[in-house]
Amino acid sequence: MTNAQRTLDVKKADYVCQNVDSMQMQAPINRKNLVTRHNPKIIGVDTRAPITLGNGEFAVTVDATGLQTLKDAYASFLPLTTMSNWGWHTAPSPEGYTIEKFPLTYYESHGRQVPYRFTKDTWWKGPTPETAYLARNPHHFCLGHIGLLLDGNTLRPNDILEATQELELWTGKLTSRFIVDGQQVIVETVCHPKIDALSVKIESSLAKRLALEIYFPYGSHERSGGVDGHDLAHHTQYCKDSSAFLRSMDNIKYSVGLTASHHDVTQTTPHCFVVNFEDPTIEATISYRIGHDAKPIPSYADTKDAAAQFWQGFWMSGGAVELWESTDPRAKELERRIVLSQYLTAIQSGGTLPPQESGLMYNSWNGKFHLEMHYWHAAHFVLWGREKLLERSLDWYLEILPAARKTAEIQGYDGVRWPKCVGPEGINAPCDIEPFLIWQQPHPIYYAELLYRATPSIQVLQKYKDMVQQTANFMASFAVIPPGESRYVLGPPVAPAQEVYDHSLTINPCYELSYWRWGLETAIKWRQRLGLLPDSKLETVLKHLAPLPQKDGVYIAAETAPDTFENAAYIRDHPTMVASLGMLPGKDVNHETMRSTLDKINDKWDWPSTWGWDYPMLAMTAARLGMGDKAIDYLCMDTPKNTWLITGGNYQHDGLPIYLPGNGGLLLAIAMMAAGWDGDGGKGAPGFPSEGWVVKHENLRKMP
Repeated sequence: MTNAQRTLDVKKADYVCQNVDSMQMQAPINRKNLVTRHNPKIIGVDTRAPITLGNGEFAVTVDATGLQTLKDAYASFLPLTTMSNWGWHTAPSPEGYTIEKFPLTYYESHGRQVPYRFTKDTWWKGPTPETAYLARNPHHFCLGHIGLLLDGNTLRPNDILEATQELELWTGKLTSRFIVDGQQVIVETVCHPKIDALSVKIESSLAKRLALEIYFPYGSHERSGGVDGHDLAHHTQYCKDSSAFLRSMDNIKYSVGLTASHHDVTQTTPHCFVVNFEDPTIEATISYRIGHDAKPIPSYADTKDAAAQFWQGFWMSGGAVELWESTDPRAKELERRIVLSQYLTAIQSGGTLPPQESGLMYNSWNGKFHLEMHYWHAAHFVLWGREKLLERSLDWYLEILPAARKTAEIQGYDGVRWPKCVGPEGINAPCDIEPFLIWQQPHPIYYAELLYRATPSIQVLQKYKDMVQQTANFMASFAVIPPGESRYVLGPPVAPAQEVYDHSLTINPCYELSYWRWGLETAIKWRQRLGLLPDSKLETVLKHLAPLPQKDGVYIAAETAPDTFENAAYIRDHPTMVASLGMLPGKDVNHETMRSTLDKINDKWDWPSTWGWDYPMLAMTAARLGMGDKAIDYLCMDTPKNTWLITGGNYQHDGLPIYLPGNGGLLLAIAMMAAGWDGDGGKGAPGFPSEGWVVKHENLRKMP
């Protein structure tokens, strides 16, 4: 037996014991009751309550009709879109702008000039055309819209009476009932779990007067993912033989297949088509796929059955948390948020690409995804026993290793430097923050470690060893010993997670220092598990990394921000100094100092400026400090950005109506508070208060 195998066997035994110890002896949770009592139920035409159906790779957001009939009425709050992980559009640049041509700006870093793709343009003053183009391309785009017509006319909100709608979480079926022209219409809508397809069944005495309208907009970085016009820039052709709409738009070709009961298709504008039906019951499936190939399209019945099988399997597998017997009046609402967050993150954050902060519902931040937020979207999957939903997206990190390595090489660093806000190619657009952010750098090590804890195998170690090692190599080379000192520091330049500081001056942000320490320590463990020789660089940096900055008995945001709690500009945004103990295990944290820091934040912080994932971040810190009451207070805090919609989304403001890091963060905190963390003392549900809470949980994993 090799050293690596021996170490692997020991670690595997440790993790198995941890998981067994964390499980409560209790009657099994009735998962169907747990889930179905939180089915979203919408009354009337509520333009603030659209519902999204999806499968992790593909999603469709619909209105009170179960389709996208009222897209104009809903657009100001949450656009009704159809999006896929393969659906990326790049508009042509008349000036030939490319990221390779964008000039580099050099920043001083301890006597060395480091190049960055940087711009001082700010969106409120107006970016240059070059910066705007590079920031907006590529972007997710809307694949098309599907709505109902009556007698050839578009339905309006006032035409829809007595509307009711329920999403059956247990089966994935959405049922919409409403009255039009005095007659009831029942629409069942369901998304296929394995392919990019939406199926619909419509029952009404109006059936022969009803038709489907299919419209294809031009791709856009805007929230809607599409805009009208630009008719000459894209092309749509209906092919009757294959019953498919063939789409060509700049850099992309895709097709939309249709299988339906007796129907005919007519074209009304260059990109709009009407599907008329002859049967009293309408059944149709619309399938989206890259390219112009023709593939079989499942029927409504097949899609409905496949979805029911998938969702029942989803809810019966992995973790579950039930709070229904608790006497605290907040428990039932918290349970609702937990259940709906599992649904939303499964359909939005469990695909082969890291998600936008708005997932596949609508475009945010020019239709790109943020790697620093991937943790808050998807790390919870592993703790909830659904690690495959995180692992699906990690192959993308392996694919962009060469691009990340090139970024590090250009800047004179070892290893790989991960980007921040990107499309599938993994290249940062020029920005005043994105190139300087570093808290996403250790994330891949964290993901790999979570997966190893879930399945302690040589296969996991081998698959992710390069990702872990190359990430650590960058982290070690990024840390610098300033002249005349004996410690390693981070920055400048560096942009902390709390994006309110001058990155050209910032040194040693608190949270990033802790994450650097944890990441290097974990990478060293990976080398030991693999039986590799010690890496002297990693070990030296780890040993001599600067301590966490503090002043007057509290942790401060950065060493260069001693006035963190006195300067009004610095008590905004994310209070990330608490993440050193909470999100991270905090080996470098003094618990009493962190307790005082938490008290200071409670007294001083500008809560309206916080974000949805800040509350679970704070809850995890409170939990590790033994402050279960405070952890619940944070999760249930009454602040604008801790608002939760009837459909389960974490609302920030009307321009960002659903913010998935808040949903994923909640699930991460709940798993930790229920199942515990390494070294929690073995108490059941250690992060919850002892009074007023009955916490039942199954199949959750401990947090590191």
